[in-house]
Amino acid sequence: MAYYEKIAISLTKWYKLNQRNLPWRKTKDPYLIWISEIMAQQTRIAALIPYYERFIAQFPQVQILARAEIDEVLALWAGLGYYSRAHNLHKAAIKLVEEYKGVFPQDIKAIRSLPGIGEYTAGAIASISFGKPSPAVDGNVKRVYARLMLDQSEVASKDMKQHATIFVSKLMPHADPSILTQSLMELGALVCIPRNPDCLICPLADVCKAKKEHRQEELPIKQAAARKTTERKTLLLVHDMAGNVLLKKRKERLLYGMYQYVLLDGHCSEKECADELMTMGLKP
Repeated sequence: MAYYEKIAISLTKWYKLNQRNLPWRKTKDPYLIWISEIMAQQTRIAALIPYYERFIAQFPQVQILARAEIDEVLALWAGLGYYSRAHNLHKAAIKLVEEYKGVFPQDIKAIRSLPGIGEYTAGAIASISFGKPSPAVDGNVKRVYARLMLDQSEVASKDMKQHATIFVSKLMPHADPSILTQSLMELGALVCIPRNPDCLICPLADVCKAKKEHRQEELPIKQAAARKTTERKTLLLVHDMAGNVLLKKRKERLLYGMYQYVLLDGHCSEKECADELMTMGLKP
């Protein structure tokens, strides 16, 4: 049996026996797969499940999401972070309704054209929902690939992304693309984990080059983490005579669109705070 065929068949068999019972695994509806993939970015699966279920309960169809006000969407997203994801979901839903009559496109380029959808998410939707041989390479997949092939490229590099994509492309002809995509993700999430990978139960242990050389803990190669910095801020609790509190919308990517108290850079004196409020048209 050919090398790539063996890997694809082993992954498929393992996945069918060991996959987690996740709500989006019960469907191939591209709308539901899309929501789950966007939520899974930068979020642990266990943490996002209740958010996913509440979101789908309120917005079960793309048309309903498109008609909603952005503040409704953000309210359900509160706590997940990276709020640009919620803004892009809303924008993409509107585009799907206006340009595609609410029907999710199957063409990979059309999927990529939707706000907030990059190469990985487009590949995941195309393969899982439509059975297209479109590689979806995320951190889990790169880690599995790096260890299998003993690839010492830096994990965030273009080389690693390209090598892993080619690897997955070679697996695609030998299995159902939907199952293959999910099996690679699942193996990385459950077995081929960042630290202390469970090689004893890995279905690919006998073909893993890193395991053969006892180097699985070394891979994938990562750049040294950037040094953390501390910022000083002054928070102003501003309210009118009726007790209404002044809030501002955030513009940073992490919490974009969310409301917060007035926040000033550095440690501000009482006069500096008053001057800042004056520039906002407020009289302290």
